[in-house]
Amino acid sequence: MNVHTTEDSSSGHHGTSPTEPPRPAVVGRAGPRAVTGEDPALRAAYRLCRRLTRREDPVQYALIQLVPGALRPACWALWAAANAVDDLADDRGATADERAARVEAWITGLDQDLAAGAGTDPVRHALVDTALRWDLDLGGLRGALEVVRDDTAGRVFADWAAWRAWGRGNLLPWFERVRELFDRAGVPVALRLDHLDGYERFLDGFRLTDILTDLAADLAQGDLLLPREALERFPGAEEDLLGGRWSEAVAGLTAELTALGRRWVTQPRLTHGMHPGPATVLDTMAGLLTAQLDAVEAAGPTLLRTAPRPRPAAVARVLVPARLRSALAWRLTPLTIPPHRPRAGVPRATAPAVLAPDSRPSTTALRPPPAHPSGIRPPRIPADRMPRHVAIIMDGNGRWAEQRGLPRHAGHRAGVRALHETVHGALEVGLRHLTVYAFSTENWKRDSEEVGALLQAMREELDDDPYGELDVRLRWAGKPDRLPADLMEALRRREHATRTRGGLTLTVCVDYGGRDEITRASAALARAARAGEIDPDRIGEGDFARHLPDPDLPDVDLLWRTGKEWRLSNFLPWHSAYAELYFTDHAWPDVERHHLWEALVAYGERRRRLGAASPPGRPAARPRQG
Repeated sequence: MNVHTTEDSSSGHHGTSPTEPPRPAVVGRAGPRAVTGEDPALRAAYRLCRRLTRREDPVQYALIQLVPGALRPACWALWAAANAVDDLADDRGATADERAARVEAWITGLDQDLAAGAGTDPVRHALVDTALRWDLDLGGLRGALEVVRDDTAGRVFADWAAWRAWGRGNLLPWFERVRELFDRAGVPVALRLDHLDGYERFLDGFRLTDILTDLAADLAQGDLLLPREALERFPGAEEDLLGGRWSEAVAGLTAELTALGRRWVTQPRLTHGMHPGPATVLDTMAGLLTAQLDAVEAAGPTLLRTAPRPRPAAVARVLVPARLRSALAWRLTPLTIPPHRPRAGVPRATAPAVLAPDSRPSTTALRPPPAHPSGIRPPRIPADRMPRHVAIIMDGNGRWAEQRGLPRHAGHRAGVRALHETVHGALEVGLRHLTVYAFSTENWKRDSEEVGALLQAMREELDDDPYGELDVRLRWAGKPDRLPADLMEALRRREHATRTRGGLTLTVCVDYGGRDEITRASAALARAARAGEIDPDRIGEGDFARHLPDPDLPDVDLLWRTGKEWRLSNFLPWHSAYAELYFTDHAWPDVERHHLWEALVAYGERRRRLGAASPPGRPAARPRQG
């Protein structure tokens, strides 16, 4: 994409001098020099990142020019780092094993540079400074860098689902770091959770545009980074592409993919409610991607020989008004600029890092759950009789409170303690997945005071972070559009902070409804079919499961409900199709960890036939436990 831009002329020095105590500076505007400081080596590293960005990706450079000057060096460093690793993986002068080793060496070098607080490689030096200065979590980049390393062995995608997982795994962590950067500068980029699918589709459009643009270069190396599912719709297209032949099948495939890319990147609602600065960047990116897709479609047979470029006039129509809008937006926005970075030798414990999977910061300081005051210990349950996923309907909170002459919301607060006990018991016994029904789509019908108390209890629970030192990955499932924005943001922060933990995955269902979940999955499938991503006549259970709002939530093995009720209440109907059901009479606030263990033991005594003959020696347990 050929975009000519001029050098940025913004200037001005803000922040602290080396002799002043470090403190953030709140400024209206600040140029790149104000952030890179006076260290000659560091300034040279950032200048190199800027030159690389401008020379190798003018469009990305033009987009970075739309952000405040103080944030541009960090953006250059992030882009240059991603590109440096891509270049190592794409060097066809080396074997696949050599390229993979070079990428791994680059990752190891970044580990070492982060530990030292500086680096000898200029691009990593700028990236380390960016991470330390802006307190960015580079741990999230581990997966993206590993995707690039594994790409050296070649990629083949059976369907769109595999293709999307690859593309998002490579792109999303880098976009998340840019979001973090804006957050640290005092301009949160609040992504509406009810539009998350749209944001991910936007990234899919970004990736698809990039693949179509670089089709000639990839084919010259023997790579065809398109899913077989798309290629099979045009018989002969794959063979023609690999043979470098333009044909009717290739033309049809190209037309369909460019139309698909346009739908993915053209989503105006994604910026609704967003700060006008980041919104302008996202809208401009969509406009430039559309211009690039127009160039791809107009290229015809030359697409197989060279990368198409959009017309300068088309690019100007997007960039000129964007520059005016962004200048106004940032002129009215004060930014928080961090002090100069720590000196070399920063201890690893205080520095963000890209660590090996077995030693990430989110798991090194974790402790076991507290023991029960009575000293009870979990039972020994054979692995083949331990459920992988337990779901709980935590019922009886309000009735528990009323029986004690207390307001209903007091029962919900008592239920929080019961949840803590259950999580501790799950950790002790080695359960992998626990999902709890905290607030249903029907709970909005309750008294407004009770609803308010429920939501407030959730906020306090997230603020207190009772599982912060435990090996618990916290996730959220439900419908986001009716929940308060601050609660949604708190849930998102906890999900992000615990995403690498490998012990218990605790999924909290808030404003969740099973029928709503199935309806949303059906709508997603219909959109995919309309977009040509899936054949309606070939839709199977796996396709439906992949389009659920939380496709990686495993099937439920044991569903437990407290409170003397024998209903499923619209809870996880898809995931619980083969679940063992377990009902108990006691109200949820009375639950202790040993009640969970009793449920697990009862599960182990059940006959799990799943349509087959009964396994020998497994007596049936009672369907109800009191």
